[in-house]
Amino acid sequence: MDFDYVLVPGLISLLAILIVWFSVRRWRSLSARVSHSRRRLAERIVLVAVILVMVALAGCSEYNSLARLWFRAHNPAPGAIYIVDSTRMRLYCIGNGEPTVVLESALGNGGLVWGGVQPILAKSTRVCSYDRAGYGWSDARTGARDADHIADELHGLLRQAKVSGPIVLMGHSIAGLYVRDFATRYPEGLVGIVFVDAATPLQEENPAFKDTSAKARMGVQLGRVMSVLGVPRLQGECAQSFPGFDASMNRIGAEDYCVTEYATMSAELDQMPQSGRETVRTGPYGALPILIFSQDGSGEDATSAMKQAWNQMQEDLKKLSTRSRRIIARNSGHYIQLDRYELIEKEVPMFIEQIRDTVPDSPNYGSTVTE
Repeated sequence: MDFDYVLVPGLISLLAILIVWFSVRRWRSLSARVSHSRRRLAERIVLVAVILVMVALAGCSEYNSLARLWFRAHNPAPGAIYIVDSTRMRLYCIGNGEPTVVLESALGNGGLVWGGVQPILAKSTRVCSYDRAGYGWSDARTGARDADHIADELHGLLRQAKVSGPIVLMGHSIAGLYVRDFATRYPEGLVGIVFVDAATPLQEENPAFKDTSAKARMGVQLGRVMSVLGVPRLQGECAQSFPGFDASMNRIGAEDYCVTEYATMSAELDQMPQSGRETVRTGPYGALPILIFSQDGSGEDATSAMKQAWNQMQEDLKKLSTRSRRIIARNSGHYIQLDRYELIEKEVPMFIEQIRDTVPDSPNYGSTVTE
């Protein structure tokens, strides 16, 4: 059973019924028990407020739950479901050709976050997105949610789907750790890596980021409460538009975005230090082609020290290969595949052609450019 979006709304509704029932009983007994008219009036005002709040909370959470269930029932998951160690996982592959680009998403995101760029990249080669366990249409898993376990699950999913390689891994944000873990543990058939504003091992230990972990965890817990109560749906986030998405994918992506699986998100965030320890010694990968996209920090709420530290971490990613190059996406925040989707749609197909040896190799390995 879905804990946050089915069980918890039911518990909130049950609690609301009990509180409303006790409030109504108290209302009826006020005339007999409270003789002072002002006190009676004040208590009745409080009771009305309590009843209204509980009805609103229960109504919003139940509406959010029912809307989500209705949407899932009428909008089947894009792609196919595979069983990996008794866990249902969704994989969505489109396009033809080799290598296969495997998209790995950021903390809190399922594979639908790539819904804008995946169809465009699929014009050049086969492209697969998927939902990590606990996101989207993939079942949640108990136990550790560190890089080793997530890389193992992706390897098992690709094996079940008979995606044997050659493959290019493309990871955004925290997925930078998962991609590195996979590349080290399962190098067979790996012909390239694309980092999209990717996290780096043990970055939370950098003095510039010393307070961000605690704030992130607080934000996740607050977001979980708001999401369970249906606040994102009331704010219209379930009907928002994403740049580069077509109408069908936008509708599914918006619904997926507004019911984030915060329990899984929290588990991955708690395991980030462990994931960092597992990947801090990964690489270098010799002459493996690596393409690095980085944000330019415009519009990001970060201190100058944080931006400088992040830029250096992104620059250090070039050390993972002698055939690496970095592109700073002008006017982009962390989600480059949304803010500058056209840049990814231009550069990744060229990167694929270079891997295929159908175009000349890049003369700019080791470089950093802003586009």
